[in-house]
Amino acid sequence: MTLLDLDGQIFVCESVLQERVDGKLRCNICERRCLLVAGGTGWCRTRQNRGGTLVTLTYGAVSSLSVNPIEKKPFYHFYPSTKTLTAGSWSCNFDCPWCQNWDISRSKPPFAGSYMSPEQFVSLAKRKGCRGTSISFNEPSLSLEWSLDVFRLARADGLYNTFVTNGYMTPEALDLLIEAGLDAMNVDIKGNAAVVRRFCRGVDVEKVWGNCRQGRSRGVHIEVTTLVIPGVNDGDEVLRAIAERLARDLGPEVPWHLSGYFPAYKFAAPPTQLATLERAWQIGKDAGLQFVYLGNVPGHRYDNTYCPYCHAVLIERCGLDATYVSIDRGRCPRCGQHVAGIWCRNEGKPW
Repeated sequence: MTLLDLDGQIFVCESVLQERVDGKLRCNICERRCLLVAGGTGWCRTRQNRGGTLVTLTYGAVSSLSVNPIEKKPFYHFYPSTKTLTAGSWSCNFDCPWCQNWDISRSKPPFAGSYMSPEQFVSLAKRKGCRGTSISFNEPSLSLEWSLDVFRLARADGLYNTFVTNGYMTPEALDLLIEAGLDAMNVDIKGNAAVVRRFCRGVDVEKVWGNCRQGRSRGVHIEVTTLVIPGVNDGDEVLRAIAERLARDLGPEVPWHLSGYFPAYKFAAPPTQLATLERAWQIGKDAGLQFVYLGNVPGHRYDNTYCPYCHAVLIERCGLDATYVSIDRGRCPRCGQHVAGIWCRNEGKPW
């Protein structure tokens, strides 16, 4: 992308998905599809109508940067034990009152600061010994233009590319990401239609499910996470609906991560009880899901991966570390059954 020098502001470049509508500009990055008047910004505040051109205000604006185990994303069936260089930016297109990263997701994009080019990011990933890249921390689809450039460079250098996302990008944006080199997405399914509409400020969860299906159909590795929040989505009816739809729409082999909530931002409900998470795990298994995991509960037996056929332990985890991996060319070493996932190491050797 070509950066634009507008009034001394950095991080500005032309947005890749825009259309003119009755003298205004529609942003087609996410499913809010904001319609911007001259000088106006969209719901997320990362796009602005500048003189009849839609621009992004966050290209290369990195708020957070760290090397993480891929298990932290969480991805449990995608290159286990590898490291990924993770970057976040600013703002979000949701307004979840329990947001764990509210300090960056609810912040207005800065006009100045530390700029990181896609070339610098990919070069750093290689120097740090990372197997891939991850765009995360805040909603990554708002960094679409930067992500596209990162993914192309990373793929050319043999690195994988991942998104940790609320899944509310447009199908057009998802197509661009896949074409650029998106390999895997962990998608946050926050609840049923009523829960998501209420707590995420008018969001249509059907759009999220649609993007999950689109990614699966295009060969993107998908894992799903639900933050289980007391009084919001911890009821059997809501959890069962998510589990059954996950099995039906995406497939019983798609991993479902059930994460424990802790009070944050504007939400003061008590932390999720372990018994609630274990009940949710059982609901997932009863729905036919082969791989259900408990997050934020280090050392729990439901954090491990078991063969869905003979129940042998395939991966043992302690916190963010995969301490034992026993998968032979994508198959269970005991019974020989195929185990869904992408299992090759960085050097090309199979687990």
